[in-house]
Amino acid sequence: MTLPARATAIRIGPRAAVVIAMAAFLGVVAFFWPFLVAPGRFASHYAPPLIFGVLLVLVLCVVISEIAEGGISSKALAMLGVLSAVNAALRPLGAGTAGVETVFFVLVLAGRVFGPGFGFALGCTSLFASALITGGVGPWMPYQMFGCAFVGMLAGFLPRATGRREVLLLAGYGSLSGYLFGFLLNLSFWPFSLDPGSSIAYLPGLPFTEQWQRYIAFDIATSLGWDTGRAVTNFVCVVLAGPAVLTVFRRAARKARFQAPVRFAARRGGGDPDPPSLTK
Repeated sequence: MTLPARATAIRIGPRAAVVIAMAAFLGVVAFFWPFLVAPGRFASHYAPPLIFGVLLVLVLCVVISEIAEGGISSKALAMLGVLSAVNAALRPLGAGTAGVETVFFVLVLAGRVFGPGFGFALGCTSLFASALITGGVGPWMPYQMFGCAFVGMLAGFLPRATGRREVLLLAGYGSLSGYLFGFLLNLSFWPFSLDPGSSIAYLPGLPFTEQWQRYIAFDIATSLGWDTGRAVTNFVCVVLAGPAVLTVFRRAARKARFQAPVRFAARRGGGDPDPPSLTK
């Protein structure tokens, strides 16, 4: 069986790839700052996440500008706007109820069909738009944007497959990303959420292994049920709606022909040039 062709809606050039790699490194540092920076080091217990949050916003702006400069057409931009609006409208339907999150399965499927660059941009814009609609703007928003951006981007790098195998691959990835997203987001506020006397609280100065054990216990005790709801929602949505949504996305990608070059025909008899035509 012929594997479905991938439609790269947004090209990632060499320079953009380097910027994304650097952003990934900074993102890892921003999420894992409790193991690197002790609270109070910047004269305020809340300074580290705020500083890293601002840095993440700046890095996301740079990355998106690099992606746009590398090649984002008006058709890809229009598709990005439509799917961002869809995700912003879908998110309030489940957020806040037993971990049900309806935004991730669209990210996974769009990243799969339209490519990693599109998935990265869609993760940023979707969370930004939904935060403005729901009033969820806060120091946590850059971390959510960054986490969703990488969920969408990594979906574009999944191995090629077709039919039921592809749907199960995407469903498994969506479920795993639900756990990973919660695991990372908890790191941004873990040092401030518990009394220091708790056995699962963050204590500056502890060895890495003991600090890590405390965080694992914290994540299991406080977030495992919520993350499981998100993972199950992603799995069910991809299994049930995935085949139809993939078909719609791929049909839209074929009609849009994102990377088709524009060529101008020669003048005929000294008159006006022929209108531009898209060629593969």
